[in-house]
Amino acid sequence: MNNKKTAASWGVIVIVIVIVIVAVGPWLANAQATDFLADAKVDLEMRNFYMNRDFRDGSGQSKRDEWAQGFILRAQSGYTPGFVGFGLDAIAMVGLKLDSSPDRTGTGLLPVHDDGRAPDEYSKAGLTAKMRMSKTELKVGTLMPKLPTLQSNFGRLLPQTFRGGMLESREWGGLELIGGHLDQVTDRDVTGAQGLAINNKNRRFRGPLDGGNFELAGAAYRWKTVQLTYQVGRLEDVYQQHFLGLTSAHEVGGGKFKSDLRLFISDDQGQARAGQVDNRAFSAMTTYEWRGNAFSLGYQAMSGDSAFPYVEGTDPYLVNFVQVGDFAEKGERSWQLRYARDLATWGLPGLTFMTRYIKGTDAEVLATDSGRERELDIELQYRVQSGPLKALDIRLRNAAYRSDFSRNANDTRVILSYPISFL
Repeated sequence: MNNKKTAASWGVIVIVIVIVIVAVGPWLANAQATDFLADAKVDLEMRNFYMNRDFRDGSGQSKRDEWAQGFILRAQSGYTPGFVGFGLDAIAMVGLKLDSSPDRTGTGLLPVHDDGRAPDEYSKAGLTAKMRMSKTELKVGTLMPKLPTLQSNFGRLLPQTFRGGMLESREWGGLELIGGHLDQVTDRDVTGAQGLAINNKNRRFRGPLDGGNFELAGAAYRWKTVQLTYQVGRLEDVYQQHFLGLTSAHEVGGGKFKSDLRLFISDDQGQARAGQVDNRAFSAMTTYEWRGNAFSLGYQAMSGDSAFPYVEGTDPYLVNFVQVGDFAEKGERSWQLRYARDLATWGLPGLTFMTRYIKGTDAEVLATDSGRERELDIELQYRVQSGPLKALDIRLRNAAYRSDFSRNANDTRVILSYPISFL
């Protein structure tokens, strides 16, 4: 990795502030405070993250173990008055190394230099221009999409961001339309933008893997507690993917029954730079919530001649994508049992518990056509309810992953997040 790209620069933060002032200044002269300023939001998230992934077998690095502190400053303006309103958002991020060494890097919390060391600090920033007309909104610049075909990753210290444009419209009742064009990505642990590529976990695909632009379009319709979603996404010259989803919630027996059905149909596209992509992925999760308890059953099935494709660094929108594994190998079938408890009903408001077990079989990966993997996750989360530390969020996460085609690992994470709102 290029040291210049990963070297931290506090100057980036200063540059962003200057750009915001220069860009917003002319608008402020004409904007009414009740719109552009009164609707503005500025908040800072302080995020302390410790991660340890201990590999239980295999050759190479025996563990990844790092500790870091992050600061994420977000500023969102309102819109100028008029038939067409304009606004500007900004985000600035800084990551500080608290503990790391060359034999323990690679957690995704910090960049890694060519000499194998993590820098003492790194930073990145972005701007987003936005325009609104009625209930239609256009954003251009730095984006963090959370969509079935493309989900920005925020599973480490700092979030993954994309560069491009996104259009969303909610003009017609429960119908939402969306379209987007993205051409670069800045991953969670780097400072420089780069081109998009397909994820190649366990060498699922072949070829140069990198594509061109990512384009998406879709619609979602909500009626009461039922939502139907369709999207199509395309990573230029790599793959095209159709998504169809159905979610619903109903009152049953004093509790609530929720269902979440997802179907992806993926094929190679254009020059097929990553080789053959031919995948049908069906996943479903049913949940019954009753008196602070949530019981869930999930199922996921891969069919076709390839594994499930998704953009490198992003979170695949699959019900069995969990802390370590995604259970998305060619031909794989996987089940999930999940239990969650809100302990407020036991007199402990703000404290929640979750555990889940996932088992996958019949994975066609590497040198086997009957690969098996399993994962047990446990999570304890507490959010301070009052006092000077109100909203402080503490999460303890542990995963035990075992596989006969990938390295076994125990994964432990401790995450402290504290938001401060200035406006």
